[in-house]
Amino acid sequence: MTRPTTPAGAPKPRKLPRRPASRLAEKWTRIDGVDVFYRESPRVPVDARVMMHVHGFGLSGRYLLPTAERLADEFHTFVPDLPGFGRSGKRRDMLDIPDLASAARDFMDDRGVDKATLVGNSMGCPVIIEFAHHYPERIDRAVLVSPAGGLFNQPLRRAIAQLSKDAPREPTRMARVAVPDYVRFGVPSTMRMFKALTQYPSLQRLLEMRIPTLVVLGERDPLLPHAHRINEVASQTDSHVLVVLLEGAAHAINFSHPGQLAHVIRLFMDDQPIVNDPSWPGHVRLYEVHRGTHHPPPKAPSS
Repeated sequence: MTRPTTPAGAPKPRKLPRRPASRLAEKWTRIDGVDVFYRESPRVPVDARVMMHVHGFGLSGRYLLPTAERLADEFHTFVPDLPGFGRSGKRRDMLDIPDLASAARDFMDDRGVDKATLVGNSMGCPVIIEFAHHYPERIDRAVLVSPAGGLFNQPLRRAIAQLSKDAPREPTRMARVAVPDYVRFGVPSTMRMFKALTQYPSLQRLLEMRIPTLVVLGERDPLLPHAHRINEVASQTDSHVLVVLLEGAAHAINFSHPGQLAHVIRLFMDDQPIVNDPSWPGHVRLYEVHRGTHHPPPKAPSS
């Protein structure tokens, strides 16, 4: 009996992880000659809105899964590892914010998605902002969780100090996810990506966005200015931005507080008032910090 062989020149089939990281389906696709690993809702709800989660600096989509999994039954959910990150293959031009935004668009094209809500954390937020700037017809809404980059994280030694301060504020199990991703990403890629991230005009582009945008900040996040400063800056212009502060959270909210984040995303998606879930522990609270003039007003509760 002869074994099947791979045709000459054809890419070798990629293996899936031995143990699924969540109940989302784990899959591979190939885009422009690069293998891209992603996760997707195992069962797509009828007429579900599409939601794509975009990971942060040096990381894969794995740490986003706790939040994505909680929303996968309500939204057609995708969690890709962008090229150059996680399990996905590398490309030389994938270490800049515009390139990553283009890669997100290419992934949507490959999956047959015309329009989606994009949910990002840290570096994923500038990627989403850039996506909205260049492809406004492809994005329905934006959720920016702990948006990083810009002057507040410069120079490199300051960013390193901020990350060092944040590390003990995150769940200890986060290290089991983050460390292998950072090692795989490598030092040269880290230096190039950091430069691109800090030079990106996140705040200016954010205030220029013309879609409903939710910004979620952690009260204990050392990588971001205090909420009152963000409110002061955001209030300088009319915008579509809704800013919410999550008490007790640090930077990796998608991993550390998935239930609370999924709750506020649901409220945002349906234009409901930002209210706390009465089942939460006493040290966890949501606060609406800023609501832009053009952000949709909250709908009256249904009777």
